[in-house]
Amino acid sequence: MKMMRPAGSVADDRVRCYVPPVRIVESRNCRGLEKLLRKGCGQATIWAEPGAFLKKNASLLLDFGRELHGGVRLISGRFPSGRPQKVRIRFGESVGEATSEPDNDHAMHDTVIELATMGGTEYGNTAFRFVRIDNREEDELELREICAVFLFRDLDYKGSFACDDPLLNRIFQTASYTLQLCMQDYLWDGAKRDRLIWMGDLHPEITAANVLFGETDVVKRSLNRMRDETVLPNFMNGISSYSVWYVIALRDFFLANGNREFLQSHREYLLELLKLLESQIGEDGSEQLGGCRILDWGSRHDERSIHAGLHALLVWGFESGRELCALLEAPEQERRCREAVERLKRYTPPECGGKSANALRVLAGLADAVTVNREKLAVHPFRGLSTFHGGYVLTARTRAGDLAGALDVLRKYWGGMLALGATTFWEHFDLAWMENASPITEFPAEGKIDVHGSYGESCFKGYRNSLCHGWSCGPVPFLAESVLGIHPEEPGCRRIRLAPRLGDLQFVRGTFPTPHGILHLEARRGEDGRIHLQYSAPEGVKIVIAPEELRRMVLS
Repeated sequence: MKMMRPAGSVADDRVRCYVPPVRIVESRNCRGLEKLLRKGCGQATIWAEPGAFLKKNASLLLDFGRELHGGVRLISGRFPSGRPQKVRIRFGESVGEATSEPDNDHAMHDTVIELATMGGTEYGNTAFRFVRIDNREEDELELREICAVFLFRDLDYKGSFACDDPLLNRIFQTASYTLQLCMQDYLWDGAKRDRLIWMGDLHPEITAANVLFGETDVVKRSLNRMRDETVLPNFMNGISSYSVWYVIALRDFFLANGNREFLQSHREYLLELLKLLESQIGEDGSEQLGGCRILDWGSRHDERSIHAGLHALLVWGFESGRELCALLEAPEQERRCREAVERLKRYTPPECGGKSANALRVLAGLADAVTVNREKLAVHPFRGLSTFHGGYVLTARTRAGDLAGALDVLRKYWGGMLALGATTFWEHFDLAWMENASPITEFPAEGKIDVHGSYGESCFKGYRNSLCHGWSCGPVPFLAESVLGIHPEEPGCRRIRLAPRLGDLQFVRGTFPTPHGILHLEARRGEDGRIHLQYSAPEGVKIVIAPEELRRMVLS
């Protein structure tokens, strides 16, 4: 017999575990700190041997080894006064943040709490790697144990990627872990900040979740929440482009899982939203999206790029809407989506230089990929790049036949964050930040720059910049699609086209979840220069390989 849960209660389907610190970064006026590095059970006791002691004005900075989501648990010993003692706790995604004045936007990162004598106290609900503790009392403070309380969604990684380049493997794994930490109550944009559902951010996250986990409840819950909280004619998050992203994300989610019941539950809202989006097309066929006009933050001051990018996004949105309307047996709205695409394609926005806008033009079929890559994307390839839209830029370059250029950007841009000590990918990053910068895991040496505290702009400025942001997981769908070459072509992955590209790699292998089971794939470069492909597909999945692909492949 199980304990009866209170009526109306909701179970938390996440997992909690205790994580000991791996390193003491810095301490002052402390003794016995080695005892804090041992594995603990999270239980206070009066019989244990003495723990670590923090004297008056003592401070202690702990490193838990990688980015985590959750809080911290402190097990206290006997206090001489017998009364609760105050400590200041600061959470940081970097050493600099944990030892400065971190803000308390969206979650508490800097506060003073009281610890009970011989008790266990938990505090915090945010993303962090480092925790600093300061004794705020006159008396010496005994701590017998400190551990992180790691709160996460324990999902099986059904999708995978591996190749002969360890850096690419690490980028894929880090992007995957970044996404997982943002899959909490809902699919958030960031585990530290904003901890909100932003519809545009959801698209790279959902496409990555499709690759890694298949159909997940947290994705459905997030899409439902955005639908239910956005009463038409309002735009999602107040941003017109984010309502367009909803249509695209819904299409990509359904293509991967084929859940018709879920798609049907969005039918009424989708059809009304598509009518609203039709009203955002001008008489000349140009996009005239209202509300807050955001493409990505890197182009927010470039009106030409915003216009060109939103125009391309609207084409992509109506193409996705047309597919969904056909599946939902809504022929009238399907026709209107087709006509909307035709109207939009009769208009050509003025030329622009934005990376994101030009990548979206390629993905929407509005521009020649080779020309755009040569004239826009490959010119100063790291200028104007964003972690949000970076995956789309990589895909556009690959469609232009420039996989080498895409992999170079992947290695240097996302690899640059790893070189600075990242264990998750960031909300905002510029490759120029690497010059003379200290890693986020250390105090800056003399003459070096604190990369977390010194850079950023707008809402990403300084320590407010989130170092675990879900929209940065674009390498996951990019590597699955453009390198492993896995392209679902019918809902529920009933038909998948394979077109692996190796670039400078010698082999790639991976798995991809479908509603029918796991697809396994391995491609190796043979001595004849052709790609030798092996795959195993579950029953119910038809694999197709285009004739032009077969000319460069050997199937075995």
